[in-house]
Amino acid sequence: MIRWSNLFGPGPRVRPARPENGLLPRDAAGERWLGAVIAVLCFLACLAAVGAIAADRAAHGWARELRAEATVQVRPRVGESGDTAAARAAETLAGVNGVAEAAAMDRETAEALLRPWMGEAVLADLPLPYLVTVRLDRNAPASALTLGRALAEAGLDATVDDHSLWRGEVERSATLITLLALAAFLTTAFAAGAAIIYAVRAGIQARRSVIETLSLSGATDASIAWLFQRRFALLALIAGAAGSAGAIALLALLRFLGGADGLTPALPVAWVDILMLSPCPLVAATVALVAAHLSAGREMARLGASQAGG
Repeated sequence: MIRWSNLFGPGPRVRPARPENGLLPRDAAGERWLGAVIAVLCFLACLAAVGAIAADRAAHGWARELRAEATVQVRPRVGESGDTAAARAAETLAGVNGVAEAAAMDRETAEALLRPWMGEAVLADLPLPYLVTVRLDRNAPASALTLGRALAEAGLDATVDDHSLWRGEVERSATLITLLALAAFLTTAFAAGAAIIYAVRAGIQARRSVIETLSLSGATDASIAWLFQRRFALLALIAGAAGSAGAIALLALLRFLGGADGLTPALPVAWVDILMLSPCPLVAATVALVAAHLSAGREMARLGASQAGG
């Protein structure tokens, strides 16, 4: 007997399908959309995490700078010029323990600081306060009370500003930004979990007859649910890797273009921040695994209850 295989050779070898390929829905377009959603959410979560770290670093850096400096406003006595009073205050503060350096601010420096805000026209006739800039010892800084007492003992009428008000505002802003970034990260994780739960439920409902047949054949609910968990965990792992890779590439480009300050001096991104994003795909897969476990277990229990009732 003549066979076609003898004339044209052996036919193509059919690869055996994995069990979940025949069980789970093979809606490639739907899975692509779900993977795209997870990738975008991971991308946004990575940006939020790095933004929170950079903002916290910048805020604490500003707070350290403010903590290491103080400003003294000197009011000259009768018969004493302002420059003389400021120079005497700087000399007095330079000898206080906890002060690294004290210098009287001249008018040119004060005008340079005010020029962006006041303009050039009014600076010549504008009366400026006599200020002394104090740089404190970072290890053991002198307190405002200590500075004020030293000035009073020297017979100087002066007010000490240790920048505590601005430092508190900066620290509160850093805490708020960190909390907002954490809320954004949790929101993206919740959104990813909700999308996966919806996909798992749709998959179980689409293959309800097949699941019932497998259950009658002896397959346990746990083994069937594990197929969904493994399927969507792998999908989230791949999508999370794509999203985190996009975020890492973007942040690395901004860090490379920004130099030592990273993106901007207000958001200094370090290379270590970018490396911290590497576990993001594992986090996405874990969220998917938990969401699929909860959803598949609930749906399998619902199917079991409906079969028992029927």
